[in-house]
Amino acid sequence: MTEGNPGNLYLVADELRAIANAGLRYAANDYDRDRYERVLGLSARLVAALDDRPAAGVLAEYRGNLDRMFPAVGADAVVIRAGTILLIRRSDDGLWAMPGGGVDVGETLAEAATRELHEETGLEGNATRLLGVWDSRLVGSPLKFHLYHVSMLVEADGDPIPCPPETTEAAFFAGDSLPPLSGGHQVIVPKVLKLLANDSPAYFDPELGSGRYGGR
Repeated sequence: MTEGNPGNLYLVADELRAIANAGLRYAANDYDRDRYERVLGLSARLVAALDDRPAAGVLAEYRGNLDRMFPAVGADAVVIRAGTILLIRRSDDGLWAMPGGGVDVGETLAEAATRELHEETGLEGNATRLLGVWDSRLVGSPLKFHLYHVSMLVEADGDPIPCPPETTEAAFFAGDSLPPLSGGHQVIVPKVLKLLANDSPAYFDPELGSGRYGGR
């Protein structure tokens, strides 16, 4: 994403929100609490300006989820047959993606991937391998918050069917004939196919692994 992309401002707001929530949880005095309340309010005002809606409404949503201090996690199911990959057509943007969604509290990553596969295609599966962990900021996911996509190889039999309201179609595609892919998946899907073709180890973002707390 470029600096002028509004998506960057949502991520700034999300980071401010996480800082504020952590500060409010561990504030040692009223002075600190007041400062973190102001930071939370600034985050809400930023989102409100981007969404063109009242800041009070955004802040009310924040109050309902004060534990938002860390990135969210999503799990995708990678189902491969004869070199083709299973994709679902999303009902929200009309584009294609791997079956997947947010990890629920109390679930393992494997459980989340297989649950999402069943909910979106009707297939029962068994997760067998971690393929990669992807930072939403680096793959172009059109999200208003920071998320890690976790891709799991899943073995599943049977014919997939679309399961409304989330999906409208489900089909297998070859790597050289992929349909229009939803944000983030246009990077992840080709990379997943390449990892499998080369029998590569699980992917993460090693080129940024040192990040703000170290260097090479």
